[in-house]
Amino acid sequence: MPKAWATLGVDLHLEPTGPHLRRGLTDALREAVRTGRLAPGTRLPSSRSLAVDLGVARNTVADAYADLVAEGWLTARQGSGTRVAVGRVVVAPTGSAPRRPEHHRPAYDLRPGTPDLGSFPRAEWLRAARRALTAAPSDALGYGDPRGRVELRTALAGYLSRARGVRADPERIVVCAGFAHGLKLLTAVLRARGARTVAVESYGLDEHWRLLAASGLATTPLPFDELGTDTGELAGRSSAVLLTPAHQFPMGVPLHRDRRAAVVDWARHTKGLVLEDDYDGEFRYDRQPVGALQGLDPDHVVYLGTASKSLAPGLRLGWMVLPQGVVEEVVAAKGGVDTSGVLDQLTLAEFITSGAYDRHVRAARTRYRRRRDALVSALAGRAPAIRVTGIAAGLHAVLRLPAGTEPSVVRAAAYQGLAVDGLTPRYRHPDAVTDPLDALVVGYGTPPDHAWSGALDALCGALPFGENGTGIPFPG
Repeated sequence: MPKAWATLGVDLHLEPTGPHLRRGLTDALREAVRTGRLAPGTRLPSSRSLAVDLGVARNTVADAYADLVAEGWLTARQGSGTRVAVGRVVVAPTGSAPRRPEHHRPAYDLRPGTPDLGSFPRAEWLRAARRALTAAPSDALGYGDPRGRVELRTALAGYLSRARGVRADPERIVVCAGFAHGLKLLTAVLRARGARTVAVESYGLDEHWRLLAASGLATTPLPFDELGTDTGELAGRSSAVLLTPAHQFPMGVPLHRDRRAAVVDWARHTKGLVLEDDYDGEFRYDRQPVGALQGLDPDHVVYLGTASKSLAPGLRLGWMVLPQGVVEEVVAAKGGVDTSGVLDQLTLAEFITSGAYDRHVRAARTRYRRRRDALVSALAGRAPAIRVTGIAAGLHAVLRLPAGTEPSVVRAAAYQGLAVDGLTPRYRHPDAVTDPLDALVVGYGTPPDHAWSGALDALCGALPFGENGTGIPFPG
């Protein structure tokens, strides 16, 4: 009997076997319920509908249903149809994968990298989606331009020019599915150009280092000091460099203006590419805005941004503003297709052009500043030996710890029900001799407002000279 699907109630896949249709159908239905493929309470297709789909007589299906009702596998009530009985013992299918062990979920999560998802502007987003979908032409739902929808690229060009100092043209913007996707496309371009090494910051995201390595590119870490990443060390080492110049991750300082000029000069003289990760450029508090590095030389700097910090990472929307000579290479690396959902692209375009994006960013900036101020105040009063840095912008702070104490503090935080990252895993030094600083990288974007005070209590209880009285003094 060929495979068949019913079209009423549920899409029901059945394969009756054996010479007797009624018995074969009864056995197939019983097995589907017994193994849990048909969940308790599931409404089955009518006998007429299933008979048509299977190409059998209606009485054959009705009799099979009646047999299973009599056995207790199904229930039949006037007006509610035939359903899988509730309370049957379900046996896991043979060979099914074992259930993954459940991991303990921390009470508070202060790991960096995620905004307050509870503050996502759902109502405004829905209104923008409705307007965008109403106005969209039918051909917008096709495969489309591999660079992304022109509506979003146009909106981004205006916004990035106004808010971040990017010299943007819609024709030079390519929409991607987040930063990692954009970086992967760029690594394909670099490899095709013959590149073998990319310079990276010695403090950074190991996820990015792994992505570069998986793409066949070696990474050369650049030294870091109080002026940020030392771009003077680039000469002769790489054909591209990955930087977070507006707000270095995770150390939280902007790249010094002399070093910004130096990396642009390097790119001009070597024909290299600067990959600028502007991951949280909208969020600044106590300093003048730091414009995008790309504004200094759009022919040698690739600007990468996303909606992950400003809105939500689940949108999977990012963008690259590319030098003119790189656009076609990136489009070719994408495979000539648009990889981001067109409805979300149209919605974000409407969200930006309507002014809703600016309003949301301003409100978020105020909210995150309050959280940062509460963090600094709590540490000053309850863990005064802890020095807090990198707080003039962004969604995280660096808490300097006594030398050698980072592992014990991370463990103490876990005991307090607090997930927090140490700085050491974010470190890669060029000569692997200099020891990294002991510190925590504390994100203040993730906890909702009602949980923020509890998260601060847990953090202070885990720190040296915290409320638990077991603090470890700084040496000297």
